[in-house]
Amino acid sequence: MRFPVEDDLRAERARFMATMTGLADAEFEAGRTLCAGWAPRDVLAHVTSTDQPWRFVRKGLWFAKANAEVVAASRGRSRDELTEAGHRWAAEPSLFGRFSAAFLLGDVAVHHQDVLRGSGKTRELPRPVAAALFREGVFLSTGLNQRLLRHRVVPTTPGGRPLGRGREVRGTTEALGLWLAGRDEVAADLVFAPAG
Repeated sequence: MRFPVEDDLRAERARFMATMTGLADAEFEAGRTLCAGWAPRDVLAHVTSTDQPWRFVRKGLWFAKANAEVVAASRGRSRDELTEAGHRWAAEPSLFGRFSAAFLLGDVAVHHQDVLRGSGKTRELPRPVAAALFREGVFLSTGLNQRLLRHRVVPTTPGGRPLGRGREVRGTTEALGLWLAGRDEVAADLVFAPAG
């Protein structure tokens, strides 16, 4: 039985792993990403942990603490170990991962862009992935930075719709989603209406 969006999740996870395996060792271990303080290896450790909800429940749903614990524990693992776990995560999502595919697709899409943009690379996002990334940004914005309370975001590419109130911000669905998710670096890709 396939859950809704499961095929899209599997495909994006496979694309993410292709990006990870294509990194040189130095990039993998210490390359820049849009996740403050995280190298690509740390991003990989985080995304593979999303199929294990008990890690987050055990921390009382304090996601930052759970993420920090996962990343710290992964620092003792080799690239081969992390990559092998990543390929399993991509090819064989847990039941939780499959059931939560619509939510987890946005998470892996954001983090895939974190790694790509951090290393100066780009790609064209499949429409379901762009839409999921935008939804993830909207979700994260409500708790992190509340940008939708002060801005009206207007996507210029498919996958999102205008949302919010206040100063208008235009850009691709991908760039708006990342900006809403707290990636300030992408602000240069956006067009902000004059203040006032």
